[in-house]
Amino acid sequence: MVRDLYEGDRAAQMMSTLMTVMAIAPLLGPIVGGQILALAGWRAIFWTLVGVGLATLAALFTLPETLPAGRRGREPLVRALARYGELLRHRRLLGYMGAGGFFYGGMFAYIAGTPFAYITYHHVPPQLYGLLFGTGIVGIMATNFANSRLVTRLGSDRLLLWGTSAAALAGIVLAVAAWINWGGLAGLALPLFLFVSPTGFIVANSIAGALADFPERAGAVSALVGAIQYGIGIIGSALVGGFADGTPRPMGWVIALAGIGSLLCARLLVPARHRIPYDASRTVSETTNRA
Repeated sequence: MVRDLYEGDRAAQMMSTLMTVMAIAPLLGPIVGGQILALAGWRAIFWTLVGVGLATLAALFTLPETLPAGRRGREPLVRALARYGELLRHRRLLGYMGAGGFFYGGMFAYIAGTPFAYITYHHVPPQLYGLLFGTGIVGIMATNFANSRLVTRLGSDRLLLWGTSAAALAGIVLAVAAWINWGGLAGLALPLFLFVSPTGFIVANSIAGALADFPERAGAVSALVGAIQYGIGIIGSALVGGFADGTPRPMGWVIALAGIGSLLCARLLVPARHRIPYDASRTVSETTNRA
C-alpha cells in the first residue's frame, strides 16, 4: 500500500513510520505477556490473542484498495509463483533482501537468546526481563524518527549502509564481550541495544529499496522480502538453540555474523543509484491526481 501511494525516498519515509509500529510491537510482547500472566494467568494470554485477531479482522474492512484496477494482476497462480524466480535474478533486489534478511536473523537470535542470557546466566529476575528486553524500543523509535527526517535529504541507500555498519560493529563487540565475559550483564545489554537500534535505518530502507525497482510487482516483491526476512529469522533463532553451550556465546556469534552479512549485502550488492531530490508538493499533487 505504501508503494501504491508513494515513491522513492518518500516511500522510505512513510515506511519508517509504519515500521516503528511493526518493530516495536514484537518487542512489547514479552512485557505485555508477562503482565497478563501475572495478573490473570496463562489462559488470559490466549483470550487476548482472540481479541487482537478479531480487532485486526474488523480493521481490514475499513481499509480502501490502493492499487488501481489497471495495475492489478490477472495471471494464473502458477505463473505468479514462477515469477518469484525471475525476481531472484536481480542483484540489487538480492542486496536489499539480504540486508534486511540477515538483520532479521540477528533480531530473532536476540529474541531467542536473551531469556537464557539474562535470566539464567546473569540471574535477572523474570519480572524485570521484559523491561530489560524492551530497552531496544527506545533505540528503534529514535532511528525510525531520524530515518523519516533524514531519508529525503541523504537517501535511503546511504542510511541503509549506515544502519548495517552500526549493526555489524555492535554485533562484533557483542561476540567478543560474550566470549571473554567482558562487562558482565552490561557487556551484553549495551551492544545488544546498539545492534537492535539501527532497525529504523535497515528495515524500512531495505523494503522501500526493494519495492522501488518493481512498482508493477510490489505485491510479489513485498511477499518475497517478508518470506526471506522471516525465513532467515527462523534460522537465526535455530542456530542459537542448536549451538547452545550454557553461555551467551552462541547468541553473540550468530548476531555478529548476521550483522556482517547484512553489511556485506548492503555494501556489495546495492550499487549507488542516482537519487532525484524529493519534492513534497510534487508527491502530494501526484497522490491527489491518482486518487
